[in-house]
Amino acid sequence: MPERDQKTLRILDTGLRPAAENMAFNRALLECHQEGHSPHTLRFLQFEPCALVGFHQNVDQEIHADYCREQGIAIQRRITGGGAIYFDSTQLGWELYLDKQFLGTADMGRIAERICTAAAEGMQKLGVDARFRPRNDIEVDGRKISGTGGAFDGESILYQGTLLIEFDVEDMLRILRIPAEKLSDKAIESARDRVANMATLLGETPDLDHVKRTIAEAIAREFAVEAAPADLLAEEDAAFREALAEIDNDEWVYQRNRPATDAPLHEAVYRCDGGLMRVGAAVDPERSHLKQVWITGDVFVKPTRTIADLEASLKDTPVTEMEDRVRAFFAEREVEMLQLTPEDFIAALREALAQAETDEAAE
Repeated sequence: MPERDQKTLRILDTGLRPAAENMAFNRALLECHQEGHSPHTLRFLQFEPCALVGFHQNVDQEIHADYCREQGIAIQRRITGGGAIYFDSTQLGWELYLDKQFLGTADMGRIAERICTAAAEGMQKLGVDARFRPRNDIEVDGRKISGTGGAFDGESILYQGTLLIEFDVEDMLRILRIPAEKLSDKAIESARDRVANMATLLGETPDLDHVKRTIAEAIAREFAVEAAPADLLAEEDAAFREALAEIDNDEWVYQRNRPATDAPLHEAVYRCDGGLMRVGAAVDPERSHLKQVWITGDVFVKPTRTIADLEASLKDTPVTEMEDRVRAFFAEREVEMLQLTPEDFIAALREALAQAETDEAAE
């Protein structure tokens, strides 16, 4: 693998693009960074209106898909975990492609604090009192102005953030299936009280080029590197075109939606430090077997196929053997999970099985 320059940060601005193209850039740049072709990069991006689900999520559980289709809002799936997000041109996306050597640590909490603090300092120079809020937000007077998140893939990390420029949460509430517990009775006003945007805080819409330059300079200062604009490499462009062909289709977008089953489906929601998991379990009560399970959620798991493989390993499993099979599954593999453990999967499956018993008793 070629040795990468640890003292330079490329600034790459890919502009306003459809969701499929931005997701294809994510995959292409991360793959090329892992292979040593790409330099360390800070990318700025914007989206045409779209709803994005995390890699492990079910589209129909997370967004109002019919509304999106009626309004011409694209639906896409990210290459990383996490929750559903609404994007449009009133938000500025920023993302970093770095490696562990550049960061000096593999601890995601320390990485988030360092990157968010640097980005917040850049926002302060724009005239807002931005501060890092653990675990991974940037806020102004208690109101979120930038949400962030990252995930390692091998030695490389993709760390992403979103800066609200003129964002109105009402659009988001119409599109995302927001869990009731996250909203007050006055949903729109409550949600608006929780977020801030640059245009409102400054009294005018800031110049985007100035915003990008200021944030880039702040991040470069934090890591003591030189930031320089540069174009896409030939290897990255080829990888982008290959990724776009695989991502820009319904098979990719709806891959986590459940197929029909003739067995009753029992569902449960499980919340833990690693995120929210939704479990659907089809149970054969006569044999006391799990016929099939479906696990979705805003979780971060690598390799990305891990959850699908776990589902496959649990097909036609005796209920009494479920816990041992889950533990054996993870013991046999190298899996990276962010604040998630095999016991969380077991607890989520237990809740679905408990729901199955409740449903059967009620029949």
